[in-house]
Amino acid sequence: MYSQTLLPAEVVVIDDGSTDDTGVMLRREFPQVRYFHQENLGVSAARNLGIQQATGDWLAFLDSDDEWLPEKLANQKAALATNPEYKVCHTEENWIRNGTQVDVPKKYAKTGGWIFTHCLPLCAISPSTVLIHRSVFTDIGLFDPQLPACEDYDLWLRIAANYPVLLIEHAQINKHGGHEDQLSMAFWGMDRFRISALQKIIASDQLSEQNQQAAITMLVKKAHIYLAGVTKRGKTDEINYYRQLIKRYVIDAA
Repeated sequence: MYSQTLLPAEVVVIDDGSTDDTGVMLRREFPQVRYFHQENLGVSAARNLGIQQATGDWLAFLDSDDEWLPEKLANQKAALATNPEYKVCHTEENWIRNGTQVDVPKKYAKTGGWIFTHCLPLCAISPSTVLIHRSVFTDIGLFDPQLPACEDYDLWLRIAANYPVLLIEHAQINKHGGHEDQLSMAFWGMDRFRISALQKIIASDQLSEQNQQAAITMLVKKAHIYLAGVTKRGKTDEINYYRQLIKRYVIDAA
């Protein structure tokens, strides 16, 4: 973070129950950093605490397994100065898997503008790439701590339904992956969390008719896929739940 050509006005570190003496190291090496500790409340609670404790109007995130490239903040500030109507900016990213840079799959290609439908299949924005004005969180709310995963998918749906998103088309972060403690490796059937997020946004009455129909179509598609998975595993309660869920949304959309 301190390799940035444009230094952040402040740095807030949220320690979600680490056991590696992070706080001791920060107080010794970076006393200017504002450090807060919480006991394993999860990534949403950690990010929300950071938002609440930060004092600036523009907020950026850096997950522990990602790395900002040196011009990241400077390039975003310049882009937003040229496009002052935007309150959300994200960027392309490099993918580093087990220490080696790999090609980013085409389905994860970033886009800008009104991107709600682009956000429906999967997480279309990486938290470590964004720069967001505080007023956006005041308007649409914070990360949902009830979601153990896909909490960023949920947030991007709410943001993209209400705000256009500015894209910097060159990678501004290295996104590291491939290690076993990532949330994406901790849960089977991640789509069940996306389905919950879709249910929430559909029920919010904030979508245009076109976006509402697109969200329902994606929910039904994901529910069918997840239903096939739980059917294969013989999970009776979930089988009944997702059959009824599909039936309800197909009827509602008719």
